[in-house]
Amino acid sequence: MNNKKLKLISLNGNIPLAEKIADLLEMDLCKCSIQQFSDGEIAISIEESIRGADVFIIQSTNHRANDYYMELIIMIDALKRASAKSINVVLPYYGYSKSDHTRKPHNPITAKVIANMIADAGATRVLTFDLHNAQVQGFFDIPSDNLFAVPLFAKYFQDTGKCGEDFVIVAPKSSGIKRARSLSEYLDTTLAIVDKGENHPYIIGNVKGKNCIILDDMITTGNTFLEVSELLKENGANDIFGCASHGLFVEGAKEKLEKSPIQDICVTDSCLVAEDRVADNVTYISCSELLTEAIRGIYLEKSLSKLFQLEGLDEIIDFDR
Repeated sequence: MNNKKLKLISLNGNIPLAEKIADLLEMDLCKCSIQQFSDGEIAISIEESIRGADVFIIQSTNHRANDYYMELIIMIDALKRASAKSINVVLPYYGYSKSDHTRKPHNPITAKVIANMIADAGATRVLTFDLHNAQVQGFFDIPSDNLFAVPLFAKYFQDTGKCGEDFVIVAPKSSGIKRARSLSEYLDTTLAIVDKGENHPYIIGNVKGKNCIILDDMITTGNTFLEVSELLKENGANDIFGCASHGLFVEGAKEKLEKSPIQDICVTDSCLVAEDRVADNVTYISCSELLTEAIRGIYLEKSLSKLFQLEGLDEIIDFDR
């Protein structure tokens, strides 16, 4: 790593995660200042030379997504004008990712608009983490990589003994079947799906007498996890657990999750939220080691294929670290 010039920059979206990545790479974050004036405008200053450097910008864009995207776009332009060799954008959470298609005529596809903004500003590569829809990766006209959280969850549940024939992976909606099937294969469990139906939701699959793990890509309001967990209990499920790649936890989510019969909800630290919005039954695991290895691989021009399989994570992931 010392044979080349690498710079790591953190914007305000998730500084703790950026600091973890910097520690794992055994380097300091690049010195820069970010100010927001009273009228809302953002000013950025890079306080060290980045000429000829390969720069990685780490920015999550959940809460205050609009401000955080403006920070990102302005920083990309600043790096381009400061003669950075490459500008790599790391998005642990891709804000507006749910706006990936038009739901009715004359609607925008905002996820595509964001992708265009990042590329047009001057970014040369993008690294994302568990997009709401993997096809969003195709919105970028520059090289992009999208890492998955399922191998992280598989390792977590294997390490805590939650696998085998006594467990069922539950997809809370039909669009999550592929993600749920992947985790089910890792943990050697059966699979169940919640279908909304015309009148009321129902479960496809057997959960009676089984321990269930609800898997979704994000938790925003907490409604889905509350409703699905209650439905599982009504259908005879035993212990219920949950996991989601991104914990946004908007106002009111904490109360709903704590009210639910879910014993433990595992989320990654891709999103930074205030501690008073996190429910007592939430457990965090870090995606920092996965992102670090991806950054290292991109920087050294090595394959990232091992990061997409559980077997490849055994050497790099340590949840007790």
